Amino acid sequence: MRPPTIRDVAERAGVSKSLVSLVLRGSGQVRAEKREAVLRAVRELGYRPNAAARALSETRAPAEVRTVAESRDLPSARPRPGARTGTPLVGVLLHDLRNPWYVDLVDGLNSLLHASGLHMLLADARLNRRVGQDPAGSFLDLGADGLVVVGTLPDPAALDAVAARIPVVVAGAREPVPPGVDVVAGDDEQGARLATEHLLALGHRRIAHIAGYGAVGELRRRSFEAVMRAHGAEAAVEPSDMTEEGGHRAAVRLLARADRPTAVFAVNDIACVGALSAAGDLGLSVPGDLSVVGYDNTSTSRLRHLWLTTVDNAGHEVGRRAARCLLDRIEGGAGAGRVRLAAPQLEIRGTTAPAAAPLTG
Repeated sequence: MRPPTIRDVAERAGVSKSLVSLVLRGSGQVRAEKREAVLRAVRELGYRPNAAARALSETRAPAEVRTVAESRDLPSARPRPGARTGTPLVGVLLHDLRNPWYVDLVDGLNSLLHASGLHMLLADARLNRRVGQDPAGSFLDLGADGLVVVGTLPDPAALDAVAARIPVVVAGAREPVPPGVDVVAGDDEQGARLATEHLLALGHRRIAHIAGYGAVGELRRRSFEAVMRAHGAEAAVEPSDMTEEGGHRAAVRLLARADRPTAVFAVNDIACVGALSAAGDLGLSVPGDLSVVGYDNTSTSRLRHLWLTTVDNAGHEVGRRAARCLLDRIEGGAGAGRVRLAAPQLEIRGTTAPAAAPLTG
């Protein structure tokens, strides 16, 4: 069942939503019988005040408009000075603080939340799990009015209890989510296709993929393999943990093969940096001996001494769209959860070049 809304309280009490909002703010300007009707409806329905929705409403509705709506129930429509309004709070649960792509996503998320008058509280999901805390449930204890989960949670079922009580949006992940939860991410299949087709267009036929984990890693790997099959090209895949060290280990294994690949497509920029290090350790030049492509277009990829060719995964836009979804849910949007995908783009820089012509006898 969906949680009760301020509209439900207003209908039960026989008053306007504006009046319910004033009662919940502690206004002294509401008649006693109206106040009691609202508080009784709150108790009967088990309604939990949503400070974020209230803040959004006040941000978008001028005081003069609210005064007209409230005037029939109030002896005076002027708010009492110092009336408590509460602090609208949105929780952000971040899967991995080490990935700079999430920084771009959170920046886009916060820009819209801040403009809407909402405060963001950030928590590290990995740290919470390490100390034995429920990574999502703690936001309920803090009175959060909504939650954005950034990245892949090891146990998506942990969101069930939270999503039943407050609006939840998942950003940057593609795992199954509870009903009513929106998912906002980049189009991982399209992004992997762009990277692979770029290398094929440069004449590479032995292309390897440093793969990742979770639904995002699976989507990128499957898309890479599908494009390679369609072109009759030779594909190799090595798993990684999506870290720099994991990318280095995977690249060492690939580059030690007798049929060494001439190009590597890494699941993210961090793993790609590890591949660059492995190529240097083995005396291979990039892009002369080996072309490499990353994914996410992080600030790391734009460092001049790296200058990675990479897929721009629209991190900032994903964050803004996630914020928009959450604001819509907070304002009363219901219904089934939807998946919204941002279009990726290929950024061609200095780590890819045409494949060297094979030596002939």
